[in-house]
Amino acid sequence: MLFEKGQTILFQGDSVTDCGRSREDQSDLGRGYPLMIASRLTAEYPELGLRFINRGISGNRSRDLVQRWQTDCLDLKPDWVSIMIGINDTWRRYDRNDPTSAEAYGENIRWLFEKTVASGAKLIVIEPFNLPYPEDRREWHLDLDPKVAVLRELANRYAACYLPMGGLMHAAATWQPYPVWAADGVHPTAAGHALISKSFIEAISR
Repeated sequence: MLFEKGQTILFQGDSVTDCGRSREDQSDLGRGYPLMIASRLTAEYPELGLRFINRGISGNRSRDLVQRWQTDCLDLKPDWVSIMIGINDTWRRYDRNDPTSAEAYGENIRWLFEKTVASGAKLIVIEPFNLPYPEDRREWHLDLDPKVAVLRELANRYAACYLPMGGLMHAAATWQPYPVWAADGVHPTAAGHALISKSFIEAISR
């Protein structure tokens, strides 16, 4: 178990992490994997007194995290930071013709990782993913895959844990169809969030 007594775990990312959390209630974890992780770890390790924070914001790209990192991460002084970001860096290419290059994405990620590690926090990186459903999502891999390659290289250098959710989601889809895990190929269903949660807890329990 990587987490220690009294530690604070911060979840950061886009809508997949946000998952409907209240902006009025700063303790609200949303309805997705951060809530599932926090609930299970609190139930299984109540003696640790872990604190969980969710600062995911729907629609964010890697550059948005850079802009708000001081307020929404460093100032909170977390012991652990879980980051899942990148699908909107790809999505905006296809719905707004506003692409983010793999190089620019990598620069943003490197900056986030360096600032976080320098603060004394440890990193858990969750890989962004898209599933080839509906059909138009298939070509998104042309944009997302180079970003994931950069992310993996940087995570190998800076992170304590890396969750290859793209591969794990595709593996799960050999048992149940893609929409069971993410109805639009991007936003996880309850089962998809449970898979992220399961993978996260397995990673930090090794």
